[in-house]
Amino acid sequence: MASGGVRRTAVAMAALGSLLTMAALSACGGPSEHGTDTGASAPPGGAGPGTASPDPTTVPGVGDRLQRRIPAESRQVVAVYGDGRDSADSTAVLYTKQGSTWHRARSWKAHNGTKGWTTDHHENDKRSPVGVFTLSDAGGVLPDPDPAPGTGLPYSRSASFAAPHWWAKSYWHDFDYVIAIDYNRVKGTPPNDPTRPEGSSKGGSIWLHMDHGSGTSACVSLPKPAMEYLLRTLDPDLHPVVVMGDRADLEA
Repeated sequence: MASGGVRRTAVAMAALGSLLTMAALSACGGPSEHGTDTGASAPPGGAGPGTASPDPTTVPGVGDRLQRRIPAESRQVVAVYGDGRDSADSTAVLYTKQGSTWHRARSWKAHNGTKGWTTDHHENDKRSPVGVFTLSDAGGVLPDPDPAPGTGLPYSRSASFAAPHWWAKSYWHDFDYVIAIDYNRVKGTPPNDPTRPEGSSKGGSIWLHMDHGSGTSACVSLPKPAMEYLLRTLDPDLHPVVVMGDRADLEA
């Protein structure tokens, strides 16, 4: 993996950590409303994980509208295929680009917002935003799983990521690993930086994070092995992005 610059290691003071945690976690996780884990099906158009795309130069199941928003320099895409507009179940697939062709690397069962997806996300709507977003920063309670420090996404380790223990125990490890989705945030800052350039009403602090078995407040959650794999694999020099949404909006 090419060098991604020096990683950050953050140990936050308790008071600041508490403030950052409460601001950041308002969009991610928490024992509020949660969807039922019924399993995630394959992406549309016969382009499921392990299936060849009709056009190998495009990301499977993604229409022209969003395909055009994938930066030309991007060579890693995490595609999140929602089961339906009002479903909390989804499938996440990592694609890598070799030459002009996209290849499936791994796929995992995932969850998104408890109420599904939206093209106009607002704070507390319990829906994940549809779109293409860069992936620039990572962090969590646990140490960076990448065995080669100084490569991959910049990683901020801090106890301030810890979910509050007044949440149900099943959510306590949600933020052991997180990757910030660059929606309404400042790139180059820890994922739990509460700054929201478009204003608080547009929501924010939307992450890829550890799965607790059901829907989230707006984030996308993945199994622990998936988060570890992504943190070892995503490379800022390859300009990774996430393309996410329900099937219909992804294909539009």
